[in-house]
Amino acid sequence: MATFSEGSCDAVVIGAGHAGCEAALALARTGQKTVVLTLNLDSVGFMPCNPSVGGTAKGHLVREIDALGGEMGVCADKCAIQYRMLNEGKGAAVQSLRAQVDKNRYHTEMKRTLEHTENLRIIQAEAAEVLVSEGKVTGVRTAYGGMITCRAVVIATGVYLCSRTITGTHVRETGPNGFERATLLTQNLVGLGFHVRRFKTGTPARLDGRTVDYQALACQPGENVYPFSFLSDGVPSEQTPCHLAYTNPETHNIILSNLDRAPLYNGEIHAAGPRYCPSIETKVVRFKEKERHQLFLEPEGADTTEVYVQGLSTSLPHDLQKEVYRSVKGLEHCEIVRYAYAIEYDCVDATDLLPTLEYKRVEGLYLAGQINGTSGYEEAAAQGLMAGLNASLKLRGLPPLVLRRDQAYIGVLIDDLVTKGTEEPYRMMTSRAEFRLTLRQDNADERLTEIGYRAGLATEERYARFLERMAQKEHTMSALNARAEQRLADELVQKHGFPPLNAGVTYADLIRRGMEISELCQTFGIFSEIPKDVLLACETEIKYAGYLKRTEDEIERAKKMEEKPLPKDLDYETIAGLRLEAREKLNRIRPLNFGQASRISGVSPADIAVLMIYLSLKK
Repeated sequence: MATFSEGSCDAVVIGAGHAGCEAALALARTGQKTVVLTLNLDSVGFMPCNPSVGGTAKGHLVREIDALGGEMGVCADKCAIQYRMLNEGKGAAVQSLRAQVDKNRYHTEMKRTLEHTENLRIIQAEAAEVLVSEGKVTGVRTAYGGMITCRAVVIATGVYLCSRTITGTHVRETGPNGFERATLLTQNLVGLGFHVRRFKTGTPARLDGRTVDYQALACQPGENVYPFSFLSDGVPSEQTPCHLAYTNPETHNIILSNLDRAPLYNGEIHAAGPRYCPSIETKVVRFKEKERHQLFLEPEGADTTEVYVQGLSTSLPHDLQKEVYRSVKGLEHCEIVRYAYAIEYDCVDATDLLPTLEYKRVEGLYLAGQINGTSGYEEAAAQGLMAGLNASLKLRGLPPLVLRRDQAYIGVLIDDLVTKGTEEPYRMMTSRAEFRLTLRQDNADERLTEIGYRAGLATEERYARFLERMAQKEHTMSALNARAEQRLADELVQKHGFPPLNAGVTYADLIRRGMEISELCQTFGIFSEIPKDVLLACETEIKYAGYLKRTEDEIERAKKMEEKPLPKDLDYETIAGLRLEAREKLNRIRPLNFGQASRISGVSPADIAVLMIYLSLKK
């Protein structure tokens, strides 16, 4: 094939899904001339699965992306049709913001943002090869022969690499939602030394909302919470409801009686699927004692009647899908407009990457998103931002940015991927973060906006908002230590079952006794001008002060391990006393410090002790 020049730039981003969009914006907004390659312009920022952003732990990621200067939270707030706070009855550490969004509008808004960003050019073309010379990226060749010269590449291909969709016995070599797949880049990755593997995910059917009996379902309205972005001013007062439904024994019998026609059980699908978002077939087989499984009916947008049935993902044949869906109360007469399917795709072993998401063997080559073995829009966007920002920092001759596990959920996510790896699609969860009490949604800007501003990504406007919010918080914390009006305070504590007060109390004292700050605002007529998320942040810090101090002490101890570097050229095979598995894992991962080494699966505390003794004797 004849080749031709598509020009030169600083960086090329391959893919324009959630990872690719954040990577491209991070590069372009920090002054790097950037080209984005996408198989189809209609798939920019596309949501092939659920029409929502956020959720358990994922809401934390979105707020962190936003605090650093990313786009996902801003775009989600523009397109949101409903907000809810998950786990509201639990502690502040695990409460997570989630929004239903208009998926078509999200795509349109994200595409418009890319199109109007300086330094950014979009090309509809398939990437065929990352060009490398002397261990460094030199450019990208497209399937059409176009040659783009550059110094950095971010690969963010999502689930499109050699993908195929499976529904019953019907297998199509296509990407999600019928989009064209990418077929040429996998071989290039193998040639560059990547360990390529095969993963699987899936999606449920979309129903015609006009054929759903909503009267038979439980309504789930939106809530007046705070938005994702620190730049957004609030959430809409009018919100679109979702609805709850449940499978039943009839649903389960249909599935169990037809496992021979289920690709997951008849050998058609071999790839590793997601443990924490399984198909309905997997749930019914794995949890046979459960009489029902919860389903959420989520509107796909304001301009469509399509409804997404979260919790009923399947790859059963179309005739069985219709039976399964119509067995659910409220869906007896439903019409399916898009049938469910499973999708297999190529991805890589992320332990081949540095904590910056740069490939260990090729300078200037970064990977982000589902190609690294993750699942979910939010995990992808977080990696995209970090890969794009680190590529930009490298191009500008500045030190890289690696977020620690105590700094951000993003730090936990990337450290898990590059240190431990994953044998199935990885999903972020609050339980993965050992310092989750300090990694709350409400303080994401406190933890990260200064970092994003110094890196050149967070704007002056964002930084000014951050400073204003910090001033509001400082003022509120000071005011909460003032004395509350005695009569009203007495009435309030007695209302909560406490004996009358013997002395005056502060507002902070009342919070420590279990009163909510919203109740204090209403009772005493205070803080009407303070944003809701600032009030909640103050409440949390007062309520959990003792636990936060304990966590800070644990963080300091962990930091000491992170601050002990390991030599880059250390040959672990030569260290007597290390177990064989530890030697193999350490040589493969090449940890940067003792902290990372201690988190590698197969490296024991005894191995770490051997390492410490070896290096101290060597000194």
